[in-house]
Amino acid sequence: MSKVSWKGSALLAPVPPALVSCGTLEQPNILTVAWTGIVCTHPPMTYISVRPERFSYRIIAESGEFVINLPTASMAKTVDFCGMKTGAKLNKAQHCHLELLPGEQVAAPIIASCPVSLECRVTEQKALGTHTMFLAEIVGVQVEERLLDSKGKLDLRQAGLLAYAHGEYFALGRKCGDFGYSVRRKKK
Repeated sequence: MSKVSWKGSALLAPVPPALVSCGTLEQPNILTVAWTGIVCTHPPMTYISVRPERFSYRIIAESGEFVINLPTASMAKTVDFCGMKTGAKLNKAQHCHLELLPGEQVAAPIIASCPVSLECRVTEQKALGTHTMFLAEIVGVQVEERLLDSKGKLDLRQAGLLAYAHGEYFALGRKCGDFGYSVRRKKK
């Protein structure tokens, strides 16, 4: 199998196209980011990278809080819209008919239709070039009850989450294995 060499670029896929809510329930804003991920387990840490010219940048920089809301595949059009339009000219939550709920740990609202919401408090800002990274502790997690089995274990297969890869949106597909399944001993 041959490969073609390209110069370094931001080609990591798939990534979660997250709906990030910021501001307050009374003055909310929503933006779409694909530059997010987990950076530490204990304490639970995440990041988002936002361009300084985005309307949400100042809101997050000043409040030090945001919520990462994981959308479903059925929300792809909303996700794309919230990434294309600015909150400086439009209330995207109202326009997209998104119900906002109060966060339990932060002032930023959560999006009711997203099955998972991570409430985050910024611990550090780092200018990286085109984007500033907001490193944040995950101080609360809101999960739809329907995603929990009888023992309280999270089953994200039921969530129908959305993925983003190189300019395209995808519905997450079938399960291929569990963490550690390649080395697990077979039960007798």
